[in-house]
This record gives sequence, C-alpha cells and structure tokens, in this order.
Amino acid sequence: MDYDEQLDRALSEAPDVNEGSDRFSVPDPVVRQEGNATVYENFAETYDRLACDADHLQKFLQSELGTSAQIDDKGRIRFTGEFKQRRVAEALDEYVDEFVRCSECESPDTKFVTEQGATVMKCEACGALSAIPDL
Repeated sequence: MDYDEQLDRALSEAPDVNEGSDRFSVPDPVVRQEGNATVYENFAETYDRLACDADHLQKFLQSELGTSAQIDDKGRIRFTGEFKQRRVAEALDEYVDEFVRCSECESPDTKFVTEQGATVMKCEACGALSAIPDL
C-alpha cells in the first residue's frame, strides 16, 4: 500500500471534526424562581448541545450547587432553593471544563468509553484519554 492509499484510508476512518471556535457554544441557562425552587427551563437543550447524559449532568449540578434536583417530563430541571442564573452558568462551565472539553486539545468532541473496565473520556479529535472524576 503506497502513501496516498494509506492517507485516504486514514482520512476515511477518522471522525468528522469541524473546525472553528463558534461551532461549539453552551447555551446560557434560562432559570426562573418558582417559590423556593429554581427551574432551569432549557436544560434539555443544554444536555443535547453538550451531547451528554442528562442524569450525569443533573448529578454534577446537584453536587456543585449543593442541593437536590429533579428532571420533569418537559426536560426542565427543578433545583430545591434559590439560585441566580450566574451561579447555574458557573456550575455549567465547570461541567464543560471537566466532562466535555478535552484536557489536551480543548476540543468538545469527546465521549465516555470503557477502557479496561474503567470509564474514561476519549477525545475524537486527538485520541487522548482522560480519567473521569467521580461524582
């Protein structure tokens, strides 16, 4: 197999990764107070955009905000207590830094995989494997 054939084969097997800084943006959380609870209205849009598991994101936000939360049937999450939009946005940024962006190349093209019995984050852009902190 010559160089051109090997290059074509490698490119055909590589994942599609779009370039550009504006291709990945985290939606700003839309929160509102409802009695002594805070409702995160666009939670479903957020976990869809981040391509993450809703339960995993919920557990992280609960831990980060120090409260309990429930996901309703409309894709919203309800936190016990009052939280400002800025505080929820900061917690969301922490999640993106820890569980979405690659620690090596900063790409958001990552996914959780099981390697040798352990769940790790694998970057589809550079191939780096990162340990996932426990929640």
